[in-house]
Amino acid sequence: MSGVRPKIEAILSHVPLFDEMSAEEVARLSRQTREARVSRGHMVFQRGDPSNGFYWVVYGQVKLAIASADGAEKVIEIIDAGQSFGEAVMFMEKPYPVFAQALSDVLLLHVSRAAVFEEIACDPGFARKMLAGLSRRLHGLVGDVEAYSLRSCTQRVIGYLLQSDREETPASGEVTVTLPVGKAVIASRLNITPETLSRVFHQLSGARLITVNGREVCIHDIDRLRAYEG
Repeated sequence: MSGVRPKIEAILSHVPLFDEMSAEEVARLSRQTREARVSRGHMVFQRGDPSNGFYWVVYGQVKLAIASADGAEKVIEIIDAGQSFGEAVMFMEKPYPVFAQALSDVLLLHVSRAAVFEEIACDPGFARKMLAGLSRRLHGLVGDVEAYSLRSCTQRVIGYLLQSDREETPASGEVTVTLPVGKAVIASRLNITPETLSRVFHQLSGARLITVNGREVCIHDIDRLRAYEG
């Protein structure tokens, strides 16, 4: 474990949430932080498991989802490297309402609830950062509800392809987008069936707006795709 602790400290020191902490504070936090390596397809936690901290994704992707009684799955959120999850439930001190599954091999840091509460008590600025992160996530979820309620299936897919936080998507022109996860996961995330996603891709391809090759989607004209109403 002697080599693990300095590594955890080094990672924590580059996490935006902790970037204003002193070396001593980071060292203190690291003592209640552990590494978790999870192989693709394995569970990070199950729905109903107790929450005693939150997770930071060092690399890889994790999906948060729920499963119905008939086995159908609804993806709530996809967590990428450099993002965290589990904070809200940690503060509520309730079991996880979703399950978390690795979409690829992932390295996580699990920061204990006790450590977080200690830092909040010592540093109001840390509390503000935690609240800001939770507020951004809530804003995103509200946007999702709006999209599912007011947009057509075609508009949801176009919005996903053009989402503004994807760095490789320019404002106009042609671009090739690499889908970060499988199409079934994307369909669930957009609250549509895989068959509907395939139909929309076929529709957009027929309109000469995109070309799909596996996970590579070539958008031929971003402005035309943005204006398309189907």
